[in-house]
Amino acid sequence: METFGTESLLVGTLSAGIGTGRDKPVEYGPHWDGYAKRYGMRLTGIAASNTIEAGLGAIWGEDPRYVRNQNLPFKKRIGNVFLLSLAARDRHGKLMPAYARYIAIPGNNFLSNTWRVSSEANPSSALTRTAYGVLAEVSSNAWSEFWPDLKRIVFKRQ
Repeated sequence: METFGTESLLVGTLSAGIGTGRDKPVEYGPHWDGYAKRYGMRLTGIAASNTIEAGLGAIWGEDPRYVRNQNLPFKKRIGNVFLLSLAARDRHGKLMPAYARYIAIPGNNFLSNTWRVSSEANPSSALTRTAYGVLAEVSSNAWSEFWPDLKRIVFKRQ
């Protein structure tokens, strides 16, 4: 997922809204200030994760970008979404495990325990955030794969 952009803005807005509605974590409170803290906390996490992945990936020659393939059958496109959530292309275009991503997602979530409120600064919460981070990667890839097709169908140009 990109740090800045439409997709990140929408997901961050939704995520902070849900957290505020549920008042989780309670230390932030159920008001606009709490909403801003939740949005900011998510943004710092995404930025840290993307920086770690880009930095390590550059050293190892990993290309973390998702490349869609609209010419494949639907089932293979779904497979591509999952495959490129766990793999990246190397300098020669060959698929390899996305080691930088494997380090960045959990690394960011355990690192962020140092600046999170006490109710979220524990290994269990970091593991939960890591699982959500992997799910976000899959969701982001699915969005990249299928949104252009849906947009073309929904917003037909005449």
